[in-house]
Amino acid sequence: MISDLKRIRNIGISAHIDSGKTTLTERILFYTKRIRVIHDVKGKDGVGAKMDSMELERERGITIQSAATYCEWNNHFINIIDTPGHVDFTIEVERSLRVLDGAVLVLCAVAGVQSQSMTVDRQMRRYNVPRLAFINKSDRTGANPFRVVAQLREKLKHNAVMMQIPIGLEGDHEGIVDLIEMKAHYFGGANGDIRRVEDIPASLRKQAEEKRAEMLDAVSMYSDELMEAVLEDRATPELIHEAIRKGTISLELTPVFLGSAYKNKAVQPLLDAVTRYLPSPAEVVNEALDISKGEEKVTLNTNPDAPFVALAFKLEEGRFGQLTYIRIYQGQLRKGDTIVNGRTGRDVRVGRLVRMHSDEMEDIQDAGSGDIVGLFGIDCASGDTFTSDKIRYSMTSMHVPEPVIHLSIKPKDKKAQANVGKALQRFTKEDPTFRARVDEESGETIISGMGELHLDVYVERMKREYAAEVETGAPQVAYREAISRKAEFNHTHKKQTGGSGQYGRVAGYVEPMEEGDFEFVDEVSGGSIPREFISSVQKGFKSMMSKGRLIGFPVTGFRVVINDGAAHAVDSSDNAFQAAARGAFRSVYSSARPQILEPIMKVSVEGPLEFQGAFVRTIMQRRGIIIGTTEEEGFVRVDTEVPLAEMFGYSTDLRSSSQGKAEYTMEFSRYAPVPAEVHQELVKKYGTGLIAEDEE
Repeated sequence: MISDLKRIRNIGISAHIDSGKTTLTERILFYTKRIRVIHDVKGKDGVGAKMDSMELERERGITIQSAATYCEWNNHFINIIDTPGHVDFTIEVERSLRVLDGAVLVLCAVAGVQSQSMTVDRQMRRYNVPRLAFINKSDRTGANPFRVVAQLREKLKHNAVMMQIPIGLEGDHEGIVDLIEMKAHYFGGANGDIRRVEDIPASLRKQAEEKRAEMLDAVSMYSDELMEAVLEDRATPELIHEAIRKGTISLELTPVFLGSAYKNKAVQPLLDAVTRYLPSPAEVVNEALDISKGEEKVTLNTNPDAPFVALAFKLEEGRFGQLTYIRIYQGQLRKGDTIVNGRTGRDVRVGRLVRMHSDEMEDIQDAGSGDIVGLFGIDCASGDTFTSDKIRYSMTSMHVPEPVIHLSIKPKDKKAQANVGKALQRFTKEDPTFRARVDEESGETIISGMGELHLDVYVERMKREYAAEVETGAPQVAYREAISRKAEFNHTHKKQTGGSGQYGRVAGYVEPMEEGDFEFVDEVSGGSIPREFISSVQKGFKSMMSKGRLIGFPVTGFRVVINDGAAHAVDSSDNAFQAAARGAFRSVYSSARPQILEPIMKVSVEGPLEFQGAFVRTIMQRRGIIIGTTEEEGFVRVDTEVPLAEMFGYSTDLRSSSQGKAEYTMEFSRYAPVPAEVHQELVKKYGTGLIAEDEE
């Protein structure tokens, strides 16, 4: 256990797809002596990067699961989580940022701030994570770190300040000039592991002085002492480091570093910056809710003697059972301790405590505040809080987006059938954005997720990890239904079947609401519906929300107000009023003019300028709307909004229209009503005929 918390850093490495996150992590592990040999993503030697431990990741050259590791640098202990860039695996970034104290935002020196950089930045803001920016790929043709810094300021509204300038760019990229020490750093040796520090070349002296003046101007805002020192021309590196640290931790400053991870340039100065500027666990305010005091907020402290509090943020099925990743916020944990799962109230004994290094693990005896470790053989869900038995705390949960795409799957044979069940049970537990259910009407198994790639990866994992071959149906969009106008109801449920019957009358109105799925408003006065049956009416209406009467999809944005009704002294009951509410819903739904809502996706297409016309056409053919276009040095990015229903198979279409040179990213934006002709097609395709029955 590390007793000096000031020496711990918990960081995440996040970025747009293909910006070099995993390559950067590989170099960090090499320079901190955690690995002996550097391997590349999609490695030609068949090994692949250390952090991409899943076979699928190595084949596809993408990160699918976030992976944790740790290393030491400058007498500091660094826990690192390498996260995926693809938006389909956004939950991996979300849950990692929830437990991290700082982050490195990696940007490509050519492409700059891309669509996924914006998503990751939003997630960092959601959890107040201070960050450094690292402009990677400075050796690539078209690299321009200065333009990327301008984009950080304009597009992400960061107070981005360069701490370095490049020594050469593209093929001539040799190293960096440190603007704090005013020294040139060159990186030699077979793997860039030898750092030479020399005087700044004469050709760069003027530019370095200008950029240093800019940097000091920006940084001195966070320290009066530094401001005075700058005016008197006696600014020391210590004063500058202190001010940068203050600005970074307050989230008001983003220090910018640059280099080329693939070419082994300038990774070590970034590591220096991680230990200097990002906060230790002791400097971050973390809160929990005290369940025993009506969810009152309490600030956690990093004192090792305080009662234990930890959050389970990720689950994985390992060779030895379930591996639970936890972040310890307060107190300490020892092997053999008994802790309590806040959600279930059950006691759990810690049998095995490990520190993770990608897919390898190291047994440890204890861990303390600020640590990220793994527990084995503990039954829990993602987002559970563990505490000592002295307290009942719950950590606030992470944001989990709703799935937008469904796929039906069918096992190919009986053996596969048993294994599919096991696979789905594990995957839904591990990934909160992946869902599985059996459709009541068709009996089909339906899986839901964040995109085609997301579901494609899980289908492939069923085959590889569970020998469960499945046939997949056509992807289905997660439509919603909503009413578009106010409508009144007055419905009586009456049933006489010998003995006591059933009786309940409910009256009121329904109306659309802007936000939320369902709201129930009780305006009944004078006791026309006895108080004990009001909740029965609410239950009855709520039970109808899962299946609209237009195409059978969930209903959203539905407010029901009840203001009158009637009861019978003998025949009224909980069941009678639930049935009355269901009947009222059926009778009023069609007159509230229901409409179908479809998920609209934010799609960003990037590629060479010469293909702009071609890929804009591919968007327009798919009912897309262009929101904005950004052109930069022969490259263009087109930001659009397109209905998800039109995006299936888009990658093939885009590839053929741009000779394989364009790429796109897609994430959920909002729900919007479908056009009239699409409405009719969907009613014809899914229409349950229930509205017609109601009207009869």
